Amino acid sequence: MVNSWWHIQVLADPILEDLIFWRLDNFGCQGVAGEVKASQYLAHTYLSQDKAHTLDLAALALLLRQDAITLGYPAPQIQWSLIQEEDWSSTWKVHWQPQPIGDRFLVYPAWLEPPEASDRIILRLDPGLAFGTGYHPTTQLCLEALEMRVSDDSPDLMVADIGCGSGILSIGAVQLGAKQVYGVDVDPLAVKAARSNRDLNQIDKHQLVVGLGSVEALTALGDKSIYFDGIICNILAEVILDLIPGMTAIVKPNSWGILSGILLEQAKPIADTLEQNGWTVATLWRRKDWCCFNIRRSQ
Repeated sequence: MVNSWWHIQVLADPILEDLIFWRLDNFGCQGVAGEVKASQYLAHTYLSQDKAHTLDLAALALLLRQDAITLGYPAPQIQWSLIQEEDWSSTWKVHWQPQPIGDRFLVYPAWLEPPEASDRIILRLDPGLAFGTGYHPTTQLCLEALEMRVSDDSPDLMVADIGCGSGILSIGAVQLGAKQVYGVDVDPLAVKAARSNRDLNQIDKHQLVVGLGSVEALTALGDKSIYFDGIICNILAEVILDLIPGMTAIVKPNSWGILSGILLEQAKPIADTLEQNGWTVATLWRRKDWCCFNIRRSQ
């Protein structure tokens, strides 16, 4: 039985959170938690000792530094140490506290007792190994945009969440009043996390349908004649570029979209591709170096 774990910590510019999460996840780390330390982002993660040697960790550190420098940011500080076996899967939870977002949401860790009364929508979450805790600017921008798009006054709204991760945006759409949301992700662990968080928030599985795949999987989850009123997509810009034609094919003529995970320097090719596919950029919201497209069909 494994009795030791690598505790890996990465201190970096907050803008690098997505990239750090992706790199650590690909390395095989078991859960990633982040916190703010003096305006820096500190990621904590764990890996069983038998999965990596010191040289492997040194190679990981080199990749993380190269990632940051390539994007023009300072190299992160990386350190690791061995700890004895413990409940490592929950140790990171001490770093994550309730997070108010926008005017209406309060993202609440699943392991904390929610408040008895709140003037905000309580969105309970256990991200597991999936991206989406509410800390990152792109997630916040998407939830704030959803507040503008979805309400109880639009009870027939059908929404697709492409790259749903932990399910945070899908759940938020349902809580705001969407009739039905379809969430998809190419990562089986994300699908598992999203379904678990759906149940945690007591949402019916028919109201929030979660499946494995991308745009092409959306019609397979339900009626093939479904056309969506809205699209949410918070993933990497390079992926969004490839998905725009597929998104366009599954929406209604007067539909809207919320796209994020996009650095400001990547905004122009996204905007150009949207225009080529019949979309109009209604607004472009910015937070730090990230932006969020609020778009509408223009034809």
